[in-house]
Amino acid sequence: MARSPSGESLLTRVVRILDAFGPDTPVLTVSEISHRAALPAATTARLVREMTGHGLLARDERRRVRIGTRMWELAERASPVLGLRQAALQYMGDLQAVVGHSTQLGVLDGGEVLFVERLSAPDAVVNITRIAGRLPLHASSAGLVLLAHGSAEVRERIARGPLPALTPHTIADERALRAELAEVRRRGFAFCPGHIHPDATGIAVPVRQNGEVVAALGLVVPNDDAAWPLHQPLLLTGRALSRALSAAPVFSG
Repeated sequence: MARSPSGESLLTRVVRILDAFGPDTPVLTVSEISHRAALPAATTARLVREMTGHGLLARDERRRVRIGTRMWELAERASPVLGLRQAALQYMGDLQAVVGHSTQLGVLDGGEVLFVERLSAPDAVVNITRIAGRLPLHASSAGLVLLAHGSAEVRERIARGPLPALTPHTIADERALRAELAEVRRRGFAFCPGHIHPDATGIAVPVRQNGEVVAALGLVVPNDDAAWPLHQPLLLTGRALSRALSAAPVFSG
């Protein structure tokens, strides 16, 4: 495989170009991709041209670049979370009909929570998560659930920090984080008022497949006195989804 003068393989450079895109930056110019991927402009232009020819990238009428539909097609064919998303959608929809606002589904990926599905409403409270978006494990309700039930190695690595604070209410102290993880395991859900945004409360419960926690099902609701009781329908929905997944396993992690 062809390598650059720096020793990077072609595949590594392609991955860096794809990583330049994100939930908040779905469309970029070639120069922006070059900067974000830390690649020479000429190399970026050549690779973007080749990737566009294969449908992995696409250009709009202003010659800006976005992820191509072929990339989406390839990802959907073999996505390890496709079955999980399909199984969860009905439960998420039923829960949203009762509670309103946003429901979301996240999985553990490296040291972050990756959101694989999200349902919202036009008048829902602010929610910064996006499908295919990520948040730190220590800062979000879904992340705390996944961290509480994850491996000891991941818990230790995250607890030792750094623990950046997104708001004054984000857990940013190792002792406080360890105590909260123990509380999440004890009561069965995470409750995070104002941890991501001052106006929003995140609530999340574990989703299990044959006893193993494979995802976190969450709500994002207004940060007020009505938030706490909403953990009850969320717990019921999480248990129902867990039973469905255990009856017909769809997720291999």
